[in-house]
Amino acid sequence: MTASPRVVIIGAGIVGTNLADELASRGWNNITVVEQGPLELAGGSTSHAPGLVFQTNPSKTMTEFATYTVNKLLSLSADGVSCFNQVGGLELATTEARLEDLKRKLGYATSWGVDGRIIDADECEKHWPLLNAGSLADGRQVLGGLFVPSDGLASAARAVQLLIAKARAAGVTFRGSTTVTGVEQAGGKVTGVQTPDGVIPADIVVSCAGFWGRELGKMVGLSVPLLPLAHQYVKTTPVDALSGINDLPNGASKPILRYQDRDLYFREHGNRIGIGSYAHKPMPVDMDRLPRVGADEMSDHRMPSRLDFTLEDFAPAWEDCQDLLPALHQAQINDAFNGIFSFTPDGGPLMGEAPDLSGFFVAEAVWVTHSAGVAKAMAELLVTGHPETDLHGCELTRFEKVQTSDSYVSETSQQNFVEIYDVLHPLQPRESPRDLRVSPFNVRQRELGAFFLESAAWERPHWFEANRGLLAELPEEWRAPERDEWAAMFHSPISAAEAWKTRTAVGLYDMTPLKRLSVTGPGAQALLHRLSTGNIAKKPGAVTYCLLLEHDGGIRSDVTVARLTEEEFQLGVNSNVDFDYLRVEARRQSAADPAQWAHVTDITGSTCCIGLWGPLAREVIGKVSTDDLTNDGLKYFRTKEITVGGIPVTAMRLSYVGELGWELYTTAEYGLKLWDLLFEAGQEHGIVAAGRGAFNSMRLEKGYRLWGTDMTSEHHPYESGLGFSVAKDKTGFVGAEVLASRKEQPATRALRCLTVDDGTSVVLGKEPVYVGGEAVGYVTSAAYGYTVHKPIAYAWLPAGVEIGDAVEIEYFGKRVAATVSAEPLVDPGMERIRG
Repeated sequence: MTASPRVVIIGAGIVGTNLADELASRGWNNITVVEQGPLELAGGSTSHAPGLVFQTNPSKTMTEFATYTVNKLLSLSADGVSCFNQVGGLELATTEARLEDLKRKLGYATSWGVDGRIIDADECEKHWPLLNAGSLADGRQVLGGLFVPSDGLASAARAVQLLIAKARAAGVTFRGSTTVTGVEQAGGKVTGVQTPDGVIPADIVVSCAGFWGRELGKMVGLSVPLLPLAHQYVKTTPVDALSGINDLPNGASKPILRYQDRDLYFREHGNRIGIGSYAHKPMPVDMDRLPRVGADEMSDHRMPSRLDFTLEDFAPAWEDCQDLLPALHQAQINDAFNGIFSFTPDGGPLMGEAPDLSGFFVAEAVWVTHSAGVAKAMAELLVTGHPETDLHGCELTRFEKVQTSDSYVSETSQQNFVEIYDVLHPLQPRESPRDLRVSPFNVRQRELGAFFLESAAWERPHWFEANRGLLAELPEEWRAPERDEWAAMFHSPISAAEAWKTRTAVGLYDMTPLKRLSVTGPGAQALLHRLSTGNIAKKPGAVTYCLLLEHDGGIRSDVTVARLTEEEFQLGVNSNVDFDYLRVEARRQSAADPAQWAHVTDITGSTCCIGLWGPLAREVIGKVSTDDLTNDGLKYFRTKEITVGGIPVTAMRLSYVGELGWELYTTAEYGLKLWDLLFEAGQEHGIVAAGRGAFNSMRLEKGYRLWGTDMTSEHHPYESGLGFSVAKDKTGFVGAEVLASRKEQPATRALRCLTVDDGTSVVLGKEPVYVGGEAVGYVTSAAYGYTVHKPIAYAWLPAGVEIGDAVEIEYFGKRVAATVSAEPLVDPGMERIRG
């Protein structure tokens, strides 16, 4: 569009008003913000938010959102007072496990560029003199804390008013006390927003409706997977020890405080203390029973998002508060309520465009902590099409269909509430719901004692107890050293035996959870040619590894494209986001040129896949198939239809573990028989069923990247070591023009392979990496390399760090020496994988 599009933002809370400001600052001037409550006090989550902003998060994206929010609110001021009180943030440890976890969190902070430090109990008490740093009621004591000076308190409601004034001055229209009754659409596009006062025309509609977002999504047939939950917040009566310390009634001078071992947080309100509690049972909110509050009735104590306080749920937490802060023994609970806010199945926000309604966007389940950062990214998405911050963990369409059901959203969101302050391992699986998605091989895997972890609702074996006996046969050079307690969680030494057998004999891997798409039609080649970096215009039988890029050349995803026939392709992709992207693009292409129609189908659930890999893989499959699977019969990165014991199979000559073998695809009804045939045929050759533990180790030994972990939309192919996936002289694909200019520019960073010098220290990912004593990068993937007999870590580092250079990885506060190594560590000449 040459003129600014007509934008309607639904919701004038901290997200909607920030988005209006971000769009106006980028020159868009046809914006209307609609709010069902009065603009002075809308009555949503923003209106009662306590405003604590702790920036540190395991997610780089979420930390960047929070840091941007801090900086923007600091700059937003009136009468010389900004909307952010940078008092710092203090997280307490009263157990050894928590103290170690804070060291891990400090690593995250360092990796993402946030300054912080671990402090002892004495310094904790200096920051909070009311703190009982000695023995608590049950014999525990404060052992230390994590202090981040740049954390603090956001004045969310005040910020909204200043943002409204600023955006109005830039030409934005705000309409308060206006309920949205519907969203108009035509031809698959939004055209307007219905209100009691008439229709507001729109080219773009953005739902920033907070915990009303799920209801708003229903208006357009969109499942918005969030759950409104109530959360208890209390203000005490005046505390004598705070008398005369803070000038303003809502002022604060001490750091915001987390007591996560008891699911509590604290802040000052002048001479009172505010207390938030997650220690109670989850309280899902029935949206039909929200308080009906008229505009003239709205107040700080009466609003739709503020429910009646349930004292019985807070009573145990109150005792914990008094133990930690003895001054509270002389105080009472004064102003208390159960406030509503949103949770999602994985705890992340929901951002992006509805796949089946062009122009309808969502920015929901966003806390004040991340509000301005989310708004900035949404504005970039709307204006340029590609946010500067990677959004793959926030995408609206990241969940599988089963994960958007009411029951799944309710159960998982409530569990996230319960676990919000728990010390959780990166691999820690949810306990329920489980067994939602299982491959046809699941029954055999259970017979073999599979230990399952869960991803995208799939059950994925990580090792098999049936292979434990192999540990007695394991050659000494394959035996891995014992890991520390943290790295040993959700790990088994059996993975070493499974890697050994895969490298020396043959392993059977369940690759069914790898998402598979079928792209068919006369426009299939044109679609994939336009969207991918690879040369996919090859004869049937060709397989191509390539990338999907953003318009700025960042890596949207990596895909494997197999051409089965002239008009049929099978793709291996990363997530549901890829599926929705491809099908939307196919729909647009078909509409633009009906002769070039293409249809994209998710075939994951109706098919299955076995990875048969290892130097003896050909001997195994030769016992059950008469097809020519020699190097001449099926070359590396080629595919053909074969039969295995009479079962029709699509065989692709690929290997994620760097060994000879195939991905063997068939429809689900044949899956169990295919497993049995191969497993039986492999017995005389030492076949083992192997899991993700061995797989991940061998993947890193071979230097294969994992999208979303090793590279994201923040990275371009050449710095990621994936320049080979961009076809020479190919133009016209998404991102091509920008990528060409980037290729000519000197790289400032590179993804490097590190090997740990002591041969024993296994890190897990996201740890900071130091060069010359300065933190300059962070770990992406890590594993123990069973073949190379040492731990491996991949890390983003400055381009000037060369092979052979010494670096250090910070792991739980300790520096682990490592060396930048040439990659791949195994089979650099490709002799093994090419057979």
